Amino acid sequence: MDTPNVGIPERLASGMSMPEQHAYLRGRLSRRRVLAGSFAAAGTAAGAGLLAGSSGSAHGRTGTRTSAVAPSSRARVDGRLVAPFGRHLAFGADPRTQMRISWQVPLAVRSPFVRIGTRPWELSQKITAEVRDLRTPSLSKKLPAVEQYYVHAALDGLRPDTTYYYGVGHDGFDPASPERMATLGTFRTAPAKAGRFVFTAFGDQGVSYHALANDQLILGQDPAFHLHAGDICYADDTGHGKESDTYDARVWDTFLAQTESVAKSVPWMVTTGNHDMEAWYSPNGYGGQAARWSLPDNGFDPAKAPGVYSFRYGNVGVVALDANDVSYEIPVNRGYTDGRQTAWLDRRLGELRADAGTDFIVVFFHHCAYSTSRHASDGGVRDAWLKLFAKHQVDLVINGHNHVYERTDAIKDGEVGKPVPVGASTDPTRDGIVYVTAGGAGKDLYGFGPGVEDSYEGHVHERDHVETFRWTKRRRSEPETVEWSRVRYTGYSFLAVEVTAGTRPRMTVSALAESGERVDHFEVVRGAR
Repeated sequence: MDTPNVGIPERLASGMSMPEQHAYLRGRLSRRRVLAGSFAAAGTAAGAGLLAGSSGSAHGRTGTRTSAVAPSSRARVDGRLVAPFGRHLAFGADPRTQMRISWQVPLAVRSPFVRIGTRPWELSQKITAEVRDLRTPSLSKKLPAVEQYYVHAALDGLRPDTTYYYGVGHDGFDPASPERMATLGTFRTAPAKAGRFVFTAFGDQGVSYHALANDQLILGQDPAFHLHAGDICYADDTGHGKESDTYDARVWDTFLAQTESVAKSVPWMVTTGNHDMEAWYSPNGYGGQAARWSLPDNGFDPAKAPGVYSFRYGNVGVVALDANDVSYEIPVNRGYTDGRQTAWLDRRLGELRADAGTDFIVVFFHHCAYSTSRHASDGGVRDAWLKLFAKHQVDLVINGHNHVYERTDAIKDGEVGKPVPVGASTDPTRDGIVYVTAGGAGKDLYGFGPGVEDSYEGHVHERDHVETFRWTKRRRSEPETVEWSRVRYTGYSFLAVEVTAGTRPRMTVSALAESGERVDHFEVVRGAR
């Protein structure tokens, strides 16, 4: 991205990263001059066949707001000083025709917008964007109050299976100008008919060299979209969902800059983990997520649970859930939906399974239904949702929370329905469901219990059973001996899932290490023999 250094001495700008330039400008430009007012979201209406709309709003305990028109203020920074960063995409409810573009600016700007077109030199369509102002108070003597500006544009009426070029800007920063052409991004809408595609997934990313390495490997898979199973950046490093947690909102600035290289072209579909319950923002600690992300608004209550939604890409229905609602281990938000999320899940899984165009259903959320690593298995997840997964024949469940890779055999009625060694095939209609813990995205790694060795492709160490535990409703860890822990890998990794359609559709699920080495693979084939 081309980052202007207007206002920064050349001797400093040449050695500064984008977030460092932003921090410099924040400190140099007085809050009285720059942040006294709000900001504008006025712009030109969309062209024919492409409709722009609001992606929703967030109202936070600390002053989160969505602005449409800025009131007058004494002074504003010149827009040429402010470079957008942290671009990240997300689908709307229909990936064939809807895309949401989000980004961040370090200072208040006028009239933010997106330019879009099917050719980089034809960006005539200018779409109005909205700004969500997120204010975080000073939470300790070491942390200043922070005001962050997140910008969102909703693109509807897009053409299926089409590559679009886009640029984000505001008054003083036009991405269509010759000196800004290097800032353009691209995305591709979902095809109208099912075909071959790849999607990727992980959880528990944070900010690190390992997280960045995984991002670059993911980009090399050319995925249609990416699923992030919660614990996104760890600005809340404690993860209890309480105001006593250690929290630094500025970590989000670094995270979004880190992730931009892939998320600017790959829809980054997130859900909520325990570290994403940021207690300083209402409701339920999710005001921060609502300010930073524009996700499909077809969940049971997008205002209260932004990480609960679904979409269908090709022949795969994807459902995102908020496991904080049912967790026995970390109960601060348990029951906040009064059962409405689970009722919605039942309805939505039924709709997807009844859809003739849906071959596979993938569900992802944070807390593990089945794992033997540090946090082990959450009995709340099992009690609330496993019967529904079986009822609607879910094909694959992806979790994070434990910072390892672990994969089960096919599980049916709580037991092994079929062993699924590395390279094997399984049929969910007959064998049960495979559960994958993909928590090695970049945060510090965990391990397995004493004497439990890794077992993965090329390094298989079979075990008859593993001693572990599950969390109970009384928040106690109850020991259990399990036989379903098939693959275990203590290392940074992610999932890559290749989906094919046709007379015998299949999902080929692979786990790739940070080195690029494959550590696991198996197939999900409905009706397999």
